[in-house]
Amino acid sequence: MRMITFFLIGLTVHVVFFLSIFDIYFTSPLVHGMMPQSTPLAPPASRLVLVVADGLRADSLFTLLPNGSSRTPYLRSIIEDTGTWGVSHTRVPTESRPGHVALIAGFYEDVSAVAKGWKENPVEFDSVFNESRHTWCWGSPDILPMFAKGASGDHVYTHTYPAQEEDFASTDASRLDTWVFTQVKSFFQSAKSNSTLKASLLEDKNVFFLHLLGIDTNGHAHRPMSQEYLDNIALVDTGVAELVSMVEDFFGNDGRTAYVFTADHGMTNWGSHGAGHPSETLTPLVVWGAGVHNAQKVTEPQPYNDGYLQDWKLEHLRRVDVNQADIAPLMASLIGVPIPVNSVGVLPLLYLNNSGQFKAESMYTNAIQVLEQFKMKMSQKKDTTLSFLFTPYQLLTESKQAEFTRKARILIQLEKYDDAISLCQSLISYSLEGLVYYHTYDRFFLGCSVVLGFVGWTSYVVLVILKTHASLNRHPNLTKQNPNRNLARLCMCVAVVITAFLLIQRSPITYYIYCLLPVPVWYSVLKESGTLTDLIRSAPSLPLWKCFCYFVLVAFGIELLVVSFFHRAMLTVGLAVLSLWPLLSGLYHKAKFRSLSWFLGCLCLAGFPLMPVVGREPNLSLVTCAGLLTLFTSACYLWSSRQRTPLHPSDRQQFVTQMLHVAVCAYVPSLTHSSLQQKQGLPLLNQIISWSTLVSSILVPLLSSTRLFHRLLSIFLSLTSTYLLLSTGSEALFPPVLSWLMFVWINIEQEALLAQGVSGRQEVELLSLSTLDFSANIDITKIRQLKLDDIRRSYFFVFFIITAFFGTGNIASINSFDPASVYCFLTVFNPFIMGGLMMWKVIIPFIIVMCTFETIQVATQLSSRSLFLIVLVISDLMALHFFFLVQDYGSWLDIGTSISHYVIVMSMTIFLMLLSVVTHILTSQRLILWQRPKMHFP
Repeated sequence: MRMITFFLIGLTVHVVFFLSIFDIYFTSPLVHGMMPQSTPLAPPASRLVLVVADGLRADSLFTLLPNGSSRTPYLRSIIEDTGTWGVSHTRVPTESRPGHVALIAGFYEDVSAVAKGWKENPVEFDSVFNESRHTWCWGSPDILPMFAKGASGDHVYTHTYPAQEEDFASTDASRLDTWVFTQVKSFFQSAKSNSTLKASLLEDKNVFFLHLLGIDTNGHAHRPMSQEYLDNIALVDTGVAELVSMVEDFFGNDGRTAYVFTADHGMTNWGSHGAGHPSETLTPLVVWGAGVHNAQKVTEPQPYNDGYLQDWKLEHLRRVDVNQADIAPLMASLIGVPIPVNSVGVLPLLYLNNSGQFKAESMYTNAIQVLEQFKMKMSQKKDTTLSFLFTPYQLLTESKQAEFTRKARILIQLEKYDDAISLCQSLISYSLEGLVYYHTYDRFFLGCSVVLGFVGWTSYVVLVILKTHASLNRHPNLTKQNPNRNLARLCMCVAVVITAFLLIQRSPITYYIYCLLPVPVWYSVLKESGTLTDLIRSAPSLPLWKCFCYFVLVAFGIELLVVSFFHRAMLTVGLAVLSLWPLLSGLYHKAKFRSLSWFLGCLCLAGFPLMPVVGREPNLSLVTCAGLLTLFTSACYLWSSRQRTPLHPSDRQQFVTQMLHVAVCAYVPSLTHSSLQQKQGLPLLNQIISWSTLVSSILVPLLSSTRLFHRLLSIFLSLTSTYLLLSTGSEALFPPVLSWLMFVWINIEQEALLAQGVSGRQEVELLSLSTLDFSANIDITKIRQLKLDDIRRSYFFVFFIITAFFGTGNIASINSFDPASVYCFLTVFNPFIMGGLMMWKVIIPFIIVMCTFETIQVATQLSSRSLFLIVLVISDLMALHFFFLVQDYGSWLDIGTSISHYVIVMSMTIFLMLLSVVTHILTSQRLILWQRPKMHFP
């Protein structure tokens, strides 16, 4: 099979394996076709005011100042006198879109939906806004449009400021919230003279939604403990007080307005969110007004052991915690609109101040609404599953559903409201468990299909390696044998049976891909069975003891890499072990200086995985130090190599220019952050330098010589310039240290190959490693067969790739992302551009390692396909390991962690396959912009 064909097939297979995890674990939880359910009794409120303070932590609102006063006196007075309060527990990912969907629609979006953006709806969904008579919204252009688009009819009105206003470099981000309050004030003022608008406002079932982004923006820009963040909270409190006064005045203090104040997510101390830290998942909830209980005094200890009640001095007031999705049915019940049909929230009755009948009827409505989702999901699964294979959810069969609803109805009629409420809560619990049961019904089936394909693909790659690169005793009959026709017919029959089975079950198109992919894969494996026979015949002549030791070492090494995803310190252990390689292999006696350099390089790199991942304060002096270190190491190399490989004048000019560019890029972050701290915005010159550096980072190395070390130095200088612009602290030192170790690795691999007994012309070329050229074609007659040492080289490559991924400390979790990293490029909130810049920052160490690996392939006279196949096997074994961990874990937290690691490994493998092409172009190609005089190089 030609390399390009193998590459395309391998890329396709890995993309399928990558996407499968989303179909198995992250499909949309929504079902459609249910009828809206509403409470038959009159609601306590005619209108609802929902205020969401984006990025507000619970402790930031509830904690008192050192002098005993509150920075939010109005909301504190509500908590102590006229309202009910608690903590709203959010779910991962703690981002704005899923948080608002949970609040307003009552369900938790799947990860793939979040990835599709903030402004569009991957799937249409029902919401409280959609069920209302009219909804008026003010706030961010990133949040409001998705609820207007998802609404049926034209009754959701949005008022947003321009996206350019969401600027982290703003002089005062709280003006975003001031804009919202000003717009609402103008709205009610204009309604007094607009009879049509006033008539709409006086109708019932209306919602007013204020999305306040200033706190989140200030938190990102200045951290939650900053004065800007805390002052913004006080501004919001004042704004809410004025808002309530204005609303009550407009409606004549009719006592028919309910108010809900909460947040979509919190924020870590270092100004980020997205993961599951308590500072991100604990948000405040304050509800008051029509139909809401006044503050309830308590004397007995409350059932909360987190210590917050004492810290917040609120232990004497009843605290009512909720899940974030519970707020949607609460709002629906207060104004008498149907609960959103896809809501999985449970009505928090302790917030309601109403009759027992109203509470029982509301809870019954909630139970029927959740049960309808369960029935629809069960019906869909039953219709697409063969009757003899269908296993219903035993705790809620059709007869038990009827029994639950009948008993609840009778209890309400008998005015046994507490018993009815308890029964409805049990029905909701069973219905939610049943929803999960049917939502994950095909998980085991699909998982087995993917594992079967995965094992088959890995087996095929191993057989290809053995067939093309191993010295096996070939059996003459087997080598000439054509593919077995019976095997082909059998595979065709299996494919037809699988297709028929999926057609009968009306399975989605992706199911056909996952279930049919193993068929051609295993056909290819069985077709190469002769290679396995050759291996068995060659076993007596193989160094079995050495092979066994390598097998144990590789297995241990793969396990170490897997564990390093859970505990980054294992990379430090691995680097410490790797530092001893020259000593254990005997290379130390032949190349003491290089071995010592390897030892020191490994130990220096080993420190990075131990550095804190999140919560680091910017330290721009380290960025400047990293620039100076880059200049020092580059200057040392150029000085040491001037005698062995003379530089062409144009190359010398380019290197000097690149080094000056590095010096500029090392200074730009300090200048930028200084300007932002002084509230002067992002300097235009800094922005121009940053973007031009980013664009040129790939093109500039193509102008340099293709001589091995010259090209590597040019790539290193170019990529480091961009990396410095994207750094805020110690991670800036990572590329120089990594590049130093990679340079030593190239040299020490030369010694390792010479120690294996290379002779003739090849030895002469290897002794002059500095004269090798990336663009030189490798003589196919000199391509050697794979040796056991090549397994070590491939493992080193995978290990360094993972170290490059985790060593900088930027990818440990979602909340490790620091917006300050991209401030040299832009400060206006744009998640896709910011995400793209951070992804490029992650890829830069990848490219450094891959260019090193490309160099080793050239230096060892080994085809790139040969070592890449071994790398593919190692990475696939890691991914398969994580896939099995996903199946074994019971808790969703552990499953989610393993899934994320599986996604990382698969993404990494696909990236490596694509980057291998980019790396080859980057190292071996050259742009000739001017005619250069011929010059002899020794």
